[in-house]
Amino acid sequence: MKIVKLPITLLFALIFGLSFLFSCTENEETVIQETEETEETPVTLNNEINEFVWAGLNEVYLWQQDVPDLADDKFTTFNDYYTFLNGYNTPESLFNDLLYQIDVVDRFSYIVDDYVALENSFQGTSNSNGLDFQLVRLSGSDDIFGYIRYVANNSDAASKDINRGEFFLTVDDQQLTVNNYIDLLFGSNNTYTLGMANITNNSIALNGKTVELTKTEFTENPILINKVIETSGVKIGYLMYNGFVANFDTELNNAIADLKSQSINELVLDLRYNPGGSVRSAINLSSMITGQFANEVFSTEVWNNRYQEYFETNDPEYLINRFTSELSNGTTINSLNLNKVYILTTDGSASASELVINCLRPYIDVIQIGTATTGKYTASITLYDSPNYGRDDANPNHTYAMQPLVLKSANKNGDTDYYEGLTPDYTITYETGSGIAEGENLLNLGTLGDENEVFLAKAISLITGATSKFTDTKSKAGIAIKSIADTKDFTPLGKGMYKNLEQPFK
Repeated sequence: MKIVKLPITLLFALIFGLSFLFSCTENEETVIQETEETEETPVTLNNEINEFVWAGLNEVYLWQQDVPDLADDKFTTFNDYYTFLNGYNTPESLFNDLLYQIDVVDRFSYIVDDYVALENSFQGTSNSNGLDFQLVRLSGSDDIFGYIRYVANNSDAASKDINRGEFFLTVDDQQLTVNNYIDLLFGSNNTYTLGMANITNNSIALNGKTVELTKTEFTENPILINKVIETSGVKIGYLMYNGFVANFDTELNNAIADLKSQSINELVLDLRYNPGGSVRSAINLSSMITGQFANEVFSTEVWNNRYQEYFETNDPEYLINRFTSELSNGTTINSLNLNKVYILTTDGSASASELVINCLRPYIDVIQIGTATTGKYTASITLYDSPNYGRDDANPNHTYAMQPLVLKSANKNGDTDYYEGLTPDYTITYETGSGIAEGENLLNLGTLGDENEVFLAKAISLITGATSKFTDTKSKAGIAIKSIADTKDFTPLGKGMYKNLEQPFK
């Protein structure tokens, strides 16, 4: 048997003639199409989705050349091919087995069985009650609890008596544990009741308060707070932006216009809970912060060997993302023309958030405050089970889609591979009974947007030169905890980015 590949120029014409969503990846197709006659008994393929998984990863996966089971010459007959695919009971098990050093090198490729939910997440829409929380456990305990990071505007949670800094210990009267929290909080139950709690002397206990929340199809505006703080004769813009959602680029542009109209001198960009999203939105935001670098190189892309060679030979400009002066709808971008920006981060700042930081650094002073970011410099695209992996003509027998990593991003200077995350210039710490911890102090979260909130207070002190007592690590002792997960880990997009294809290949 021989493997027949589509000519790459034809493949691109098929793929990029479509207008579908990319999740910071790209898509292509390699399929086994032709077989030589043989007398052996033909093997029947048990699951057509498995063939979609192998063919898609073989074609466009970033580390295709490093995975022996994805090699172009892996199979010599269809019987070999189908026998291999039939060795996996589920598409998920095959997908995971084909990833390159899963959870070590490749920590972010994934497969979904409902691409409609995935597409909705790209638009900021998910089944949600609007509560954003982190799940942690106290040292030495299997019991876990949650603390509220923020409440999304205009959500079900926003209409209830629940606020940032509160704790919950039970769901529907069941104690949260490492074994049940997924079912209780992210399962099929759209309505649940949280048992709220207090922490005293490193011990957490129910306080008698309960809050019932209901999930609906909810579209979260990623612009949580946009305000101006005047202090020490300086006007400081503060923007808390919780997701790079392309549908809200106009609102983002308007938010920047509002800050500009108030003649701000400095900008504090709060990305501490921002897991990423649209690459185009990241470019737009970076262009809004600056404005003086239109058409300069924002980022460059590196693909697998097959595609890198093709792009470099046929369309090297495709590998370059540039600063822009307008949104995709032609609206002029409102730019602040700043030469410095203060960005607040945690380990929940990922993907497009890191892209903004890394790609602005060659051009302006980026003062990063908080803790190290996630470390996601790679990007994925959505692959559907169709002749060209696009949304049109997707196989009607299922709704599986893949989100494999297909490229890694670098800034103008070639800086990439920040696997351990981007290290802050100023690390936020607090004291616990067992030493110094990094990040947010659960017992002193403060109010987002308030100039006394620890992260923001540090930025303000750097801007004004005034020391604030709220930046003192000893201002309030905290507790030692271990992070388990956060709300955004359970959205279809997760900590990823996507990009719209704006022009097909010639």
